[in-house]
Amino acid sequence: MSRRGTAEEKTAKSDPIYRNRLVNMLVNRILKHGKKSLAYKILYRALKKIQQKTERNPLAVLRQAIRGVTPNIAVKARRVRGSTRQVPIEIGSIQGRVLAIRWLLGASRKRKGENMAFKLSSELVAAAKGSGGAIDKKKETHEMAEKNRAFAHFR
Repeated sequence: MSRRGTAEEKTAKSDPIYRNRLVNMLVNRILKHGKKSLAYKILYRALKKIQQKTERNPLAVLRQAIRGVTPNIAVKARRVRGSTRQVPIEIGSIQGRVLAIRWLLGASRKRKGENMAFKLSSELVAAAKGSGGAIDKKKETHEMAEKNRAFAHFR
């Protein structure tokens, strides 16, 4: 039996303005070189631009975008009989959300535009409508899993 106590369960903090944990997760992924205040500025400007573009609640657009990009299945490299195979695996909701946020930020960084807030807002609106680079990444992942469905028994 372990002599150590059980770990305290950490609760995710929410951001100061919207009081939302999803916004905080996004800020922590935008973060570069420990500049959290700059990450907050970028995200809040992006949410303000979403409000102006769509005239809807920006948090609803953000949730819809993340829900649209979240994958159900992905491929994982497994070594089987001397060769590496791409084995499709199901993804849980938390890991799916993490992947969705990573893909949204990656696609927004690749976009053309003057600043990150503009690019992020454009990508979130596009993802909420069902288009954009992050949605393409999700479709590509699902296609890859479908192609390698024959190796599903190697889990």
